[in-house]
Amino acid sequence: MNTLPEESFRDTIGTINKEGKRAFILPKKPKGPFYDKRKLVSYFLLVFLVLAPFIKINGHQFLMFNVLERRFTVFSFPFWPQDFYLFVVSMIIGVVGLALFTVAFGRIFCGWFCPQTIFMEMVFRRIEYWIDGDRGAQIRLQKQEWNAEKIRKRVTKWIIFFIFSFLIANVFLAYLVSSDRLLLMIKEGPALHTSTLIALLIFTGVFYFIFAWFREQVCIIACPYGRMQGVLLDNKSINVAYDYVRGEKELGRAKFNKQEDRATTGKGDCIDCKQCVHVCPTGIDIRNGTQLECINCTACIDECDTIMEGVGLPKGLIRYASENEIVKKEKFVFTTRMKGYAAVLVILIGVLIGMLFLRNDVEANVLRLPGQLFQHKGENISNVYTYKIVNKTTKQFDEVTFKLIEPKGKIILVGKPKVKVKPDGIAKGTLFIEINPAYLEGDKIEIKIEVYDGEDLIETTTTNFMGPRSFN
Repeated sequence: MNTLPEESFRDTIGTINKEGKRAFILPKKPKGPFYDKRKLVSYFLLVFLVLAPFIKINGHQFLMFNVLERRFTVFSFPFWPQDFYLFVVSMIIGVVGLALFTVAFGRIFCGWFCPQTIFMEMVFRRIEYWIDGDRGAQIRLQKQEWNAEKIRKRVTKWIIFFIFSFLIANVFLAYLVSSDRLLLMIKEGPALHTSTLIALLIFTGVFYFIFAWFREQVCIIACPYGRMQGVLLDNKSINVAYDYVRGEKELGRAKFNKQEDRATTGKGDCIDCKQCVHVCPTGIDIRNGTQLECINCTACIDECDTIMEGVGLPKGLIRYASENEIVKKEKFVFTTRMKGYAAVLVILIGVLIGMLFLRNDVEANVLRLPGQLFQHKGENISNVYTYKIVNKTTKQFDEVTFKLIEPKGKIILVGKPKVKVKPDGIAKGTLFIEINPAYLEGDKIEIKIEVYDGEDLIETTTTNFMGPRSFN
């Protein structure tokens, strides 16, 4: 396939060399106003991520996703498998919201809010700068023979990486099994929880592999969002972009010469220092235009602004801008496409809020026992049922009873006459419903049951009642 010379950069990625082997990217340590803002956002999100499973409101963990026991809490609101439809709607809202965000502002989520980027750039990369030094020192260390200094730095870094990976795995375990259970397992010791320890070490190994070796390739190769942005972006989307109109001008880029006036020579403002390339965590040249690998981290903006300030040229050669702003000087507008996404998003959020308000704190299901026919109990017809009561609150129900509302009849619980349901618990059992044939309008009717805790009505449910065809 013939490729235009100026497009040849799209045939390769920075993490693979000409021999097809892994090439580690050693970016320059970023600094500047955008980086300072990113640090504040990242540290806030890191603190939130670590503390969220240990914060409790009304007895519920702030965030928990216990897949094994099918127990979930989001912002301290408990959700059960019966609430799966809410999860589906929430996921759709997330996809539509992300699509709207991408159409308007590009891949900014990746650079500012993505956990992979935050851990990589604000935790592991900063540890690397602390031990190995900045880009130049890292390159020298990489080429250096395995002497005492290199072994000491490498082993120290690997050990610290492993410790942080282990801590991250523990935090994620708190999300999966609950913080209370995690703390109990720590207190009891690993000997009593061998299987959990093995799973924890596996996750630690995964995190270590990602942050010590795979690194930015998660964003370039594994993450589907990079592909998604290529479909969603257009000339009106704001991205981290190089102003090639100003940077190239008539004669293109040229090294800086303080003896000449670039405004009169026709040379572009880009002095071809390549600092924007050296600081990029994914190894791209932003001057080549929008690329899949760009995560909009703004490191190149800070670096370019520093260089422009140093040579006395205006800042903003690399900035947040759309293609139309660079070429046509058009300001950002909320396009019809964006309005469409926003309208769908507002409707879905409204639907979700309505569902949340209509969601019951208690859910009761009464189902006929499969394969069982009706029975005659004196003058009445009897059906046998199983019941399940799901308590989604932190309150314990001590005196749960059932009352048949339509038609008239009676309910007989098997075992204790009253049921207890623990907070965030489930109660199951069997009951009989007896109805006089005079109240049966057919061989199959729908009956209404109310569930009480003492005198308080906590749920209303319906089920079917079977009778002989002669009463049809």
